[in-house]
Amino acid sequence: MCSSKKDKEQSLLLQGRPGKKSCRNSRRTFLKGALAAGGAALLTGCGAMPGSSEEFALGWSEYFKKNYRLMTEEEKQETATRLERLADLKRKENVQISTKEAVGNVLYGYAFNISRCEGYMDCVDACIKENNLDRKEATQYVRIFEMEHGQMNVESGNGKYFHEVPVEDKFYMGAQCFHCEDPPCVKACPTKATWKEEDGIVVVDYDWCIGCRYCLAACPYWGRRFNWNEPEVPSEELTKKQHYLGNRRRNKGEMEKCTFCIQRSREGKLTACTEACPTGSRVFGNLLDPNSEIRYVLKKKKVFRLKEELGTDPKFWYFMD
Repeated sequence: MCSSKKDKEQSLLLQGRPGKKSCRNSRRTFLKGALAAGGAALLTGCGAMPGSSEEFALGWSEYFKKNYRLMTEEEKQETATRLERLADLKRKENVQISTKEAVGNVLYGYAFNISRCEGYMDCVDACIKENNLDRKEATQYVRIFEMEHGQMNVESGNGKYFHEVPVEDKFYMGAQCFHCEDPPCVKACPTKATWKEEDGIVVVDYDWCIGCRYCLAACPYWGRRFNWNEPEVPSEELTKKQHYLGNRRRNKGEMEKCTFCIQRSREGKLTACTEACPTGSRVFGNLLDPNSEIRYVLKKKKVFRLKEELGTDPKFWYFMD
């Protein structure tokens, strides 16, 4: 962390303003390294210094790339190819990074059956592995809350239970990014590093995030995660099928979040948490498909959403059998 104390920054964040120093970022880190390697060459604006390593040249190109939304299809593929090559040069990791766009006539939605979930957390483990989450800090996109009967707000639940489940007279609610139709996190971002895609997935261009954490403060559903330290994922545990806006490696000082497993969903697959759920509590699908399971749930079950009064229109519903 690049500020004085984590607690101080969290206090400032709750007041709606960041600390004095930004913890970001890999772009700044690269620039410092580049200046050390050859400041004069940087000032001339050349593409890469004569005699520089391949890794440096690739890093140079990465530093000056556009925001993902402004890239052409060719530029997107070029940056994905650079990142694949950098992964090989730095860690000997053979990753495949997709830039696949949203599929037409698709709007993703999610439903969670609170009468079936028994708190096993297979979904949490699957999400961690699939999305290459930081093992050292135990980062989680998906959280399961143990609830008292009569409660319907996860803020009053226990999200840190460590005992045998299920517990009698308790029930369980899952929470993650709700991929709002009108996401307040997007409005809060000063660099336009986060936005909603055509298929409803709210994404982050990690390389344009400055770590101000305004999006974290704006999100009413606790859907954002901040990397206080360099994330640690052992190469042998890395999920190598990746998406540029999804589960590729992140850096210290960057925000990240659930992307409905964009690397899977855009290939027609279920999210990792849905697939891993042993009780069938999770339903994921296309809201625009009248024959989809998610549409059946919305039509046939009594559903509710958290904090409807905020008008964010989250695409995440709860229901019971």
